[in-house]
Amino acid sequence: MTVGMLLGPQRLTPFVDRAAEMLKIDGKIAAITAGWQEREAEDQDLCAALGNRSVNLMLHARGEAVFRDDPDFFAAHRAKQDRLRHLQELYRLRLASALKGARRVQQATAPRDLIESELEEALQALRMLDAHHTAKIRHIEDEFDRKVRPLERPALRRQLREIDAVLRECSGVAIAGGHVAVLYNRLRLFDIRNRIAELPVMAWSAGAMAVSDRIVLFHDSPPQGRGNAEILAPGLGLFPGVVVLPHARRRLMLHDKGRISVFARRFAGATCFALDDRCWLRFSGAGWVSGPATFQLCSDGHLVDPNTGAPDPASDPATDPATDPATDPKSSTPGARA
Repeated sequence: MTVGMLLGPQRLTPFVDRAAEMLKIDGKIAAITAGWQEREAEDQDLCAALGNRSVNLMLHARGEAVFRDDPDFFAAHRAKQDRLRHLQELYRLRLASALKGARRVQQATAPRDLIESELEEALQALRMLDAHHTAKIRHIEDEFDRKVRPLERPALRRQLREIDAVLRECSGVAIAGGHVAVLYNRLRLFDIRNRIAELPVMAWSAGAMAVSDRIVLFHDSPPQGRGNAEILAPGLGLFPGVVVLPHARRRLMLHDKGRISVFARRFAGATCFALDDRCWLRFSGAGWVSGPATFQLCSDGHLVDPNTGAPDPASDPATDPATDPATDPKSSTPGARA
């Protein structure tokens, strides 16, 4: 397990400077802002928060350079991404039916023991579908690596040498949010998992999602209608055993205990955390500890502080921001500069 911290959004209430202190990162910090895409170099605020000692790895720009210098690789990579998109669309079709069935069972009128038994069967079907989808993603990615051998291609190797030179001078890594799919693809393209495994890592929003072992897209009230949480990719696996949910108070109906119960039970085996402002999880070889304002989703539909077992008062519908139309987010993945 990598040493590091997963943080809530940093735009309004930055905590990354405190995280660097807690992790005792004294030297330069490699910054990854690839999720910001073409705006990844606009990192002045992040650099200031890190004490003006960050060095941006510019993974998005490096990826564009690799694709430009190696058109055959770009074509193969695009074909792989097209295949993954088709797979995601088929998964969503199956997922919608499976989730609808589970929720209808949960809301049925019948003896409680019968409902519970059938609901568990429905949730097990969801877990099997998620596992199947994850395995298919891994198969497509592994097949691409085996056939195309990206790490052996000269255009990519040139960029890797420069990245490695920067990382040798750094004492830690900061991974920002943004477009989670783009960020994950760049992290994977440049084999970042193996390159930063010995460095303490701070990641937030989409960055926290990308470095966990399961990237779950979620939004109960997207503009196009009620959403279904879905697996996007297995993630880098640097911080296993958790499902991180940035902006949970805006994106999840935390007052809907039945919905939260299905969510938490579906991903049983991992702990689901609402990572909002001022929230953090700290990982070490001994496991993880959570910050005082960080709550986990429980199988009974409640949010509790894992340190004390106390319930989260903010998940009451009278105070839950998810019920306020003024806070309705505009996209189903973390925002461009979250």
